[in-house]
Amino acid sequence: MDLETVKKYLEKGGGDEDGNALTTQGMPSRFFQNFIMHGLRVDLIEQGRILCSMKVPPRLLNAGNFLHGGATASLVDLVGSAVIYTYGVSSSGVSVEINVSYLDAAYVDEEIEIEARALRVGKTVAVVSVEFRKKNTGKIVAEGRHTKYLPVQSKM
Repeated sequence: MDLETVKKYLEKGGGDEDGNALTTQGMPSRFFQNFIMHGLRVDLIEQGRILCSMKVPPRLLNAGNFLHGGATASLVDLVGSAVIYTYGVSSSGVSVEINVSYLDAAYVDEEIEIEARALRVGKTVAVVSVEFRKKNTGKIVAEGRHTKYLPVQSKM
């Protein structure tokens, strides 16, 4: 994928705006990605690095009224996978491992930055790091690491 396509994928929630898209049990295709990524802005994109920002929306809060850990882990998955595409690969692969360390809380309407960096994109394995920071202070909210198995490219 080229960089502009990766940016569009992130900002549009991973799906096309096709009103005729397939549905599953009444939900639009890729509903989950749209739900998590709606409002995400790509501020910088280059090979091996993506910097995004978003205001924490009410729909992603937990019972304590701050960014839900599941939403954070999903963003590690989705933004982390997108940074793999910046290498021009045709697939971001499948998850082998994902972990997140939660270090602080981000509250509703608080502006956060999400920075994904590719640590390695090899022939069969990719490893990325994703850091969440409060935009106004730079304080780290969460750090994630995602390892993915990449499909072997045919030589035929």
